[in-house]
Amino acid sequence: MRGYSEQLCEVVEPAVTGLGYELVGVQYVPGRKRSLVRIYIDHPAGIGLDDCERVSHQVSGVLDVENPIRDRYDLEISSPGADRPLFKPSHFRQFIGYRVGVKLNPSWEGRKNIVGELVGYESDGVLILENDIEHKIPLDFIGLARLIPEHQ
Repeated sequence: MRGYSEQLCEVVEPAVTGLGYELVGVQYVPGRKRSLVRIYIDHPAGIGLDDCERVSHQVSGVLDVENPIRDRYDLEISSPGADRPLFKPSHFRQFIGYRVGVKLNPSWEGRKNIVGELVGYESDGVLILENDIEHKIPLDFIGLARLIPEHQ
C-alpha cells in the first residue's frame, strides 16, 4: 500500500482529477523485462472504455514528462470493479461491514492472506473479523486489500 505506488499517485492524481475522475489508487508491479503501472479510476456515472482511454492519454503524457519510472512499463487504466481494491483510509472506513480479502506482505503472524469482515479502521491498522476472531492487522503488513463481491 505504501512506497512507490504512493509516489506515482502524487504524480498522476492532478491529471486524473483534472479530467473529473477520482483516483482510487495506483499499483506498481515490478517485472523482469517490463513493469506494470495499474491505475484505478472511478466516477459517479461509472467507468467505460472511453474514460480509460482519456485518462490513459493524459497520464501517459504526465509520466513521459515527469519520468518517475526508470524501467520499461505497461500502463493500464481500470475501473475498481466489484472486487474493488482498498488503498486509502477513506476506502477502509467506507466499506466497514463488507467482506474483504487481504494479502499480507510481509507475512503477519505466519499468514500471507486473511479473509473476513472489515469491522474497523484505526490509524495503525484494520480490524478484520474472521471466524468470530477479530484480528488487528497493522497497515505496514497490508500488501493489497480487496472487497469480496457478494456473489462469490
